[in-house]
Amino acid sequence: MDGQLLPLLLAWLNQRMIEFQTIRYKNFLSSGNQFTEIKLNDVKNTVIIGQNGAGKSTLLDALCFSLFNKPFRKINKGQIINSQNEKDCVVEIEFAVNSTQYKVVRGIKPAIFTITRNGNKLHEDADAKDQQKYLEGQILKLNYKSFTQIVILGSASFVPFMQLSAAHRREVIEDLLDISVFSSMSDLLKARIKDSRDRLKTLDLKKEGIADKIVMQQNFIKSTEESGQNDIQDKQNQILDLDSEVAKHQKRVETLLTGVKTKEDEAADYGNASETLRKLGKFLGKIQSKKSHASDTLSFFNQNSVCPTCTQTIEEEFRVNKTVQLQQSVAKFDDNLKELEDAIKAEESRERKFTTLQREITQLSNEVSQTNVQISESNKLRSRLEREVQTLTDRIEDRNSEHEKLSQYKGQLKSILQDHETLKEDYNYSLQASVLLKDDGVKSSIIKKYLPLINQQVNRYLQMMDFFINFTLDGEFNEKIQSPIHENFSYPSFSEGEKMRIDLALLFTWREIARMKNSVATNLLIMDEVFDSSLDGFGTDEFLKIIRFVVKDANIFIISHKSELHDKFESVLEFQKVKGFSQLRNPLLPWQS
Repeated sequence: MDGQLLPLLLAWLNQRMIEFQTIRYKNFLSSGNQFTEIKLNDVKNTVIIGQNGAGKSTLLDALCFSLFNKPFRKINKGQIINSQNEKDCVVEIEFAVNSTQYKVVRGIKPAIFTITRNGNKLHEDADAKDQQKYLEGQILKLNYKSFTQIVILGSASFVPFMQLSAAHRREVIEDLLDISVFSSMSDLLKARIKDSRDRLKTLDLKKEGIADKIVMQQNFIKSTEESGQNDIQDKQNQILDLDSEVAKHQKRVETLLTGVKTKEDEAADYGNASETLRKLGKFLGKIQSKKSHASDTLSFFNQNSVCPTCTQTIEEEFRVNKTVQLQQSVAKFDDNLKELEDAIKAEESRERKFTTLQREITQLSNEVSQTNVQISESNKLRSRLEREVQTLTDRIEDRNSEHEKLSQYKGQLKSILQDHETLKEDYNYSLQASVLLKDDGVKSSIIKKYLPLINQQVNRYLQMMDFFINFTLDGEFNEKIQSPIHENFSYPSFSEGEKMRIDLALLFTWREIARMKNSVATNLLIMDEVFDSSLDGFGTDEFLKIIRFVVKDANIFIISHKSELHDKFESVLEFQKVKGFSQLRNPLLPWQS
């Protein structure tokens, strides 16, 4: 038996089969308040049809949202919920892992996330993040990236493997080969190295600090014996200077507080200026309004002897008397306005005075605070100097205690040096281990082991599609493609149809690798519009043969606009828009479509 096929056989014997059974969703994107339900394991191959915007690709988004809490397409989470109903967005998916039955329910408004195993809810007290981690790591054993690479192909928002950067290609293959754990180990090791480096720096600082203390203690013992009393006297002189300084600051505070009290008393006389200004302003507006009305009326009687509304003649005596009254009113309003304007100017002056006093009070208060801080700092320094005087006095009285302290410092230094040596050894070991966990270390060895099998499988599927090229991925995940006509082709050199065949071959290969390395297989394979633009007629026929006769372990869903494909599939699902909502017609037989 081919040595590269033996791992596949062993994996098949021990594999975990994920059988996706049913998905239901409502108020999800364009779907309405009634559940749309799709059986995922009924028939081997199904084509999904419908006009643009009818909801054909909603299945992809619902599937990824239910399992990974994010849609397949680049849609903001806030846009997932139906824009008309705006609540009760729910997606339910049922699947089995071998003989164990699972159901995942996820919703928005209200937020829902439950996992049920054989009818019993799991981890009801856990937060959503921990539940998601359990779902991906313990149940599915697939993350979003790996899932989409082996289950879905062809959507416009999906980036095929060959269009990924080298770094992202590496991530996909590491996930499929289940060696991303080494990256996690590398991250942990990096954190450990950083922690060790920081601890070594700390120990170095402690070592220097203790060494300094030893020198200081030795010098102190010597200085104590030689000039202890001189140090005490010097510190006592500093204390006297501080006392004098504190007294000056306290006197300054008293003066400042007196100034604050004086200005606060003065400001009290101006405190109502703003309120008075407000009232005067309102009164001014009322008088201005009355004056304006009187002026308009006066203008009317000056300009009109006949009523423009009823066309009757206004009596002259009445008009003259009314004009005189109105002129007097306007003059009176002018006098009132002058008085008000004078009053307003006076209050504005009082308000400015109040503002100035407040500013001066604030400045004085700040000076008080700053001076109190100086007093506090001086008192702290005084207390420290008093403690130092007492310490010096005690040490002069008992020199033996200082020698004991010196011995303690030396013991601490010895302990720090021992800890430093131990930590240094662990640090060097971690550095050596981190080298092994780099991309060119153990991960590279594992990838190199599987690359021949990957290349073999890709070329096997390409030949099945009558595409006779030699496709090879190297250790840096760069492709080398040789054809009978040209050498050293690259992926962009091919037509869209040829690119699609390569993408399909990779998709089928990733499914095999997932089955082999992770012992994970799934019945579901979804392809979005792969026939609509990229595969020619010949390629389409060959591909249909592959999905029917080669990919025997999958329930395949093809999303397409091509009506001529309908009779080639066992089942047809048609989506249509009805009153703005996406609806699924009853499953059609091929001859009914």
